[in-house]
Amino acid sequence: MKRNIRFIATLTVCVITWFVSSCAAEQPQRVMPDVEHRTPQVPDKVSFAGKDIDLTRYDMYERYERELTTACYMHSTTMLTIKRANRYLPVIVPILKQQSIPLDFIYLAAIESAFNPLAYSPAKAAGIWQFMASTARQYGLEVNEDIDERYNVEKATIAACKYLRNAYKKYGSWVNAAAAYNAGTQRITDELDRQGVDEAFDLHLVQETSRYVFRILAIKEVFAAPQAYGFYLTERQLYQPIATRTVEVDTTIVNLATWAKEQGITYKQLKEFNPWLRSRKLPNKSGKKYKILIPLTDDMYYTDKRKYNTFDPNWIVKQ
Repeated sequence: MKRNIRFIATLTVCVITWFVSSCAAEQPQRVMPDVEHRTPQVPDKVSFAGKDIDLTRYDMYERYERELTTACYMHSTTMLTIKRANRYLPVIVPILKQQSIPLDFIYLAAIESAFNPLAYSPAKAAGIWQFMASTARQYGLEVNEDIDERYNVEKATIAACKYLRNAYKKYGSWVNAAAAYNAGTQRITDELDRQGVDEAFDLHLVQETSRYVFRILAIKEVFAAPQAYGFYLTERQLYQPIATRTVEVDTTIVNLATWAKEQGITYKQLKEFNPWLRSRKLPNKSGKKYKILIPLTDDMYYTDKRKYNTFDPNWIVKQ
């Protein structure tokens, strides 16, 4: 009897072992994913607005590395920023040139809004250049319940240029002007005086402002060589500028949906190309002249190349 029990127990163990082994054999082999997580290399220096910035000091190195790593591994945001840049830089770059603002300030707009003209922050800053309402009005933008020109890319860019030019006149430094765009000129001026230094890099500031200029420097680096940081885009994948015509209006439009239909477009298209129109009407008691953009097509690959002063820092993977 005992011999039979031992035999049955041994047989049971063998069966279980065979069953477990056969099940394991049927499972697919686990392979480690082919993914690399590398800290990007930090150069000894970078440039901003014609000035070389030394990154060999330990804190300068670490602050820059943090933002470059963030830009590289926030894949979706960085990718969308590059795609949208192709649509909006042809509008922004000529204005910066006309206003004598260094082209490196396109990267300030990049970190402010990822080139999203509808961007709106928890602090109530709006548009590609993220103006607060009070500052926008101070620099000539109309902001009310019907019209908000912070969402007008062309007008907001001109206002941003005025702000930056005033800040540069105050400090004689484009780095300080960039920091002031985030913290305000009064704050930067006060802290430079209190802390006895000349440059924003040497200020003890709240983390957001302390990181701000380094974020600009980092996204500039990624834009200069996107493939080196794992971002590959074909020309077709970039968001193209859509050809438009301009209609000048100096009277009230009671119903924008009806007006859009008269122009041969939908209300949705009208709002997409003119996000500064914030309500369903355009009051205009003063007879002010507004420029409304009307898309000529809904084909994203149809553009009038002659209209745009293109800015191409070699983002495109040629195929």
